[in-house]
Amino acid sequence: MSAGEWAAVAVAGVAAVAVVGLVVTMATLLRTLGALQQTIDTLRAETIPLVTDVQKTARRASNDLERAGAVLQTAESLSSTVDSASRLAYRAFSNPVVKAMALATGTSRAYRRLRADG
Repeated sequence: MSAGEWAAVAVAGVAAVAVVGLVVTMATLLRTLGALQQTIDTLRAETIPLVTDVQKTARRASNDLERAGAVLQTAESLSSTVDSASRLAYRAFSNPVVKAMALATGTSRAYRRLRADG
């Protein structure tokens, strides 16, 4: 065999090893892609119901917050009304009550003086 033939055999051998290496690499890559596809399918099957539940929960929370906001507005309105009524009642009753207490105090003092003098 001549040097050219030996070179051709060597190149053929290297090419065969390269082809075998590529085939093994492709087989490993295909197995990995299959496992990745299964993982993606499992993840999708588990996350879609979870996302749906999260969306429902978020809607319920939003509705509850709207109701709570309405209750707070009603409470603020009620508080304002009670405060106004309290101020009105204070203004309406404070002057007559003070006058009645002053009259009672004055009457009791006068009564005590009359008893003491008599």
